[in-house]
Amino acid sequence: MFKGRYNYSVDGKGRSSLPAKFRDAIVSMGNDKVVLTFALDSKHPHLDIYPFSRWEEFELKLSAKPIFDENVIMLKRLYVANAVECQLDSHGRILIPATHRDFAKVEQEATFVGMTRTIELWNSAIWQSAQDEAMAAIMDVRAGLSGFEL
Repeated sequence: MFKGRYNYSVDGKGRSSLPAKFRDAIVSMGNDKVVLTFALDSKHPHLDIYPFSRWEEFELKLSAKPIFDENVIMLKRLYVANAVECQLDSHGRILIPATHRDFAKVEQEATFVGMTRTIELWNSAIWQSAQDEAMAAIMDVRAGLSGFEL
């Protein structure tokens, strides 16, 4: 569903347009808002963006897990506690809260990256660094996915 990478500006109020292809897909799913949360990547800070209905699916799956499991508790503390709903405005923009912009180090430019079922939001320079690291490890990635076929 979500694929590709797009660079967009972020205005002084923290608003950014969602790429049109992403926005159209989100709206076609019956959503008028998204959920932003801190990505669980200690090396490359960025945000995960879910169409609201996908976030609800995630919450249902999470609620089926044992509530006293330490990993479930940590996931809730790190991922759910930092989740915010963001309404799409009439121009297709979202307001990225200051705490989330600070976490992902997003200032005047952001890179939106399609990740099939979700979208990632990156500081453009950090995205490029993560891409460079991934390209340097491409042979390891290919070896690790040797059994993956379409």
